[in-house]
Amino acid sequence: MSLDIENFGCRLNALDGDYIRQAAVEAGLKHATIINSCAVTTQAIRQARQAIRKAAKKTAQTGDTQPIFVTGCAAQIDAAQFAAMPQVARIIGNAEKRNPTAYRQSAPAQQISNIQQIKPTHTPTVRQPMPTQKRARAFVQVQTGCNHRCTFCIIPFGRGNARSQPIADIVRDCRALIAQGHKEIIFTGVDITSWGADIGEGGLAVLIRAVLDKVPELPRLRLSSLDVAELDPAMLDIIAHEPRLMPHVHLSLQAGDDMILKRMKRRHTHAQAVGICEHIKQHRPDIVFGADIIAGFPTETDSMFDNSLQLVRACELVWLHVFPFSPRPNTPAARMPQVPAALIKKRAARLRKAGALLRKAWLVRQIGSTLPVLLESASRGRTEHFAQIDLTAQKKHAPQAKSGQLIQAHVTGHNGDMLHGEIV
Repeated sequence: MSLDIENFGCRLNALDGDYIRQAAVEAGLKHATIINSCAVTTQAIRQARQAIRKAAKKTAQTGDTQPIFVTGCAAQIDAAQFAAMPQVARIIGNAEKRNPTAYRQSAPAQQISNIQQIKPTHTPTVRQPMPTQKRARAFVQVQTGCNHRCTFCIIPFGRGNARSQPIADIVRDCRALIAQGHKEIIFTGVDITSWGADIGEGGLAVLIRAVLDKVPELPRLRLSSLDVAELDPAMLDIIAHEPRLMPHVHLSLQAGDDMILKRMKRRHTHAQAVGICEHIKQHRPDIVFGADIIAGFPTETDSMFDNSLQLVRACELVWLHVFPFSPRPNTPAARMPQVPAALIKKRAARLRKAGALLRKAWLVRQIGSTLPVLLESASRGRTEHFAQIDLTAQKKHAPQAKSGQLIQAHVTGHNGDMLHGEIV
């Protein structure tokens, strides 16, 4: 028997998993399986249910007494479906899951507060000590929740409205991670570009500058997904000119057609996205862009899809994440006229092919260069531009290295997805 935590979904959920373990240990919980669920798609919910059944089957086979707890966005949004599963012993909401009291033996079987009523102030759940993170690139939550209502997205109902952590708390967390030996920190949240609006501490650029100034020993700061509509001049300036902010920007674009963007309730246009990428690249030519694009959003025609393809090429989206649209129940997009599944699949494949060509061309341009790399294991790491680099084909006299180290690597080739190289 053991304390097993299974995380599904985003980086924020992965960080939540660390806090969950810390809270459960503090509560004295030694034997349980905790499913930290995601609700972004119906497939994500299906994975959580499968994990519950798998854990229950394993427990039955070994004869152990290992209760199953379910938390996360899926539990928050639809607790009833998990309560109906006989394998589930306890359901814990997103507002409660970092709190040790949720894991004590005396806690109720269901702990789900109305997350929409949580006020935008930092609560005891975000004042907890930063847990130890085993990953080489550490996460810091700067905010949670979202005030926007994209028609395809259910997550605001799982995370609530946008709530920012104060600068002092974020600085404290960064210092704690540096003390643990981390060399790169990733700011994560649901809508990090909205940071600060609810607590009057300025915008995201103010936070970045404060952390870089107050934590000078931090070599690398990276940002998770950014909303194009919220990239103000201060953010564009710091992205373009701050060397400790990694030259890798991941944008929440979702589509390249203005009508589809409007039906998604996104707040930018095709031209604005291209203009922002061009502006940043003009000032920081080595910048690399990634983005999320949905293929086959309801009502998408061939010409609308072509606009998304054009956006991928115009913005040179090297790190492209393509999501075939699937209707999420209880969202407006689920009630719109749907694109046939076979056509969605074809469009997703075309987007991925376009992204793969851009990625390959970029990887080729790195061959022969020497790049700073943060090792994620003894034989693999990440460049500043977010490229993975495989270092298994080392020369016999190559220096020994381990996860978490910053090293220099000479790029010798690529396989279409990652670089190959040697430590120098």
